[in-house]
Amino acid sequence: MTTMKKLAILISLPSLVMALACSDAKAVKMASVSPSVVAVTAAKQRADSLRADSINRAKIAHVPRPEIVRGLYVNRWAALGEKMGQLINLAKTTEVNALVIDVKDDRGFVLYKSRVPLAVQIGADTNRAMSHQKLRAMLDTMVAHEIYPIARIVVAKDPLLASSKLEWAIKRKDNLEPWMDKNGHPWLDPHHREVWQYAADLAKEAYDMGFSEVQFDYVRFPDEKRLVSEAVYPLAKGRLRAQVIREQIGFLRSTLKPLGMPVTIDVFGLTATDTTDMGIGQRWEMFADQADVVLPMVYPSHFAPGTYKLGNPNAHPYSTIDHVLKDIKRRSAKVNNVAKIVPWYQDFTLGAPHYFADQVRAQKKAGYDNGFQSWILWNPGSRYTVAALDPES
Repeated sequence: MTTMKKLAILISLPSLVMALACSDAKAVKMASVSPSVVAVTAAKQRADSLRADSINRAKIAHVPRPEIVRGLYVNRWAALGEKMGQLINLAKTTEVNALVIDVKDDRGFVLYKSRVPLAVQIGADTNRAMSHQKLRAMLDTMVAHEIYPIARIVVAKDPLLASSKLEWAIKRKDNLEPWMDKNGHPWLDPHHREVWQYAADLAKEAYDMGFSEVQFDYVRFPDEKRLVSEAVYPLAKGRLRAQVIREQIGFLRSTLKPLGMPVTIDVFGLTATDTTDMGIGQRWEMFADQADVVLPMVYPSHFAPGTYKLGNPNAHPYSTIDHVLKDIKRRSAKVNNVAKIVPWYQDFTLGAPHYFADQVRAQKKAGYDNGFQSWILWNPGSRYTVAALDPES
């Protein structure tokens, strides 16, 4: 071995020893850190990543909100599959100019890989989540054809989150165990601000991804009468259900409006006619000024026999919608700064008669006759009656 090589080895030995010592010290230090600290650190890193990603996406173009919105609901499975392309083509060739896409469905699953820490923690984005590349291609296509993309986020009905965060679930009076709905699933307690913060975080992410609007659904308590006698709410502090829902929707709006995001909410269609909160916390005068757009689900099949003196409201789509929308105008006239109203119409069959193009068109006509030019059609399987849609204007 040459003198120069010996000298190089001697010089490098102290550096090697120092590196090994530092490595051992780092390993000891990491071993001494508690799992909770590691989890908090990981969550912070992910939150930092989300903020950085938001900044990078700030230049993403959002489709402006059309003056008249005519849309279709797209369930999560349709968005993930070939159906999405078919619905975009339908919007390209008809009067449809908006698609309401499940970003978080009523099982708690998110459409795409999320950077929201809580979504990652509970595995909300692990059920066939869409890649960001595919999401970008989908949204870019909608932008190119001026199709308004709306992100639907389900709030209180989230069995995945309720099972993962039992402290946020509605509790039974008798044993303080999670209350279960008729399908055996827990519900989130709307009193918990964390539930609404999670929805807001997902909404911010959706907006950063390129969705132009966020629509919150299930902004309510469960619609089961036994809930009143079976459940307890430690955080109520004397507040009525409708007051809680009002405050939480107001929280969403105050959180998201500074970012330029329209805040819209889905509500029961009967809220415009019923003067109570129907046991779910939705009372027209209490929420109608808390959002930019209110979307009442005025499906004729959901009105009880005898409503509006109609033996079967489902068999009279024009009359049913006509009555509901007149009630909406009457109730809204008493509210300052009332939201825009965009009704959901029924494009599905539930009981007699079968719904074809004539039944869907009857609902649309009732809306137009009452001055409501905008609408969104609901079909749980995202299968729509093309004959009920006018050609592109």
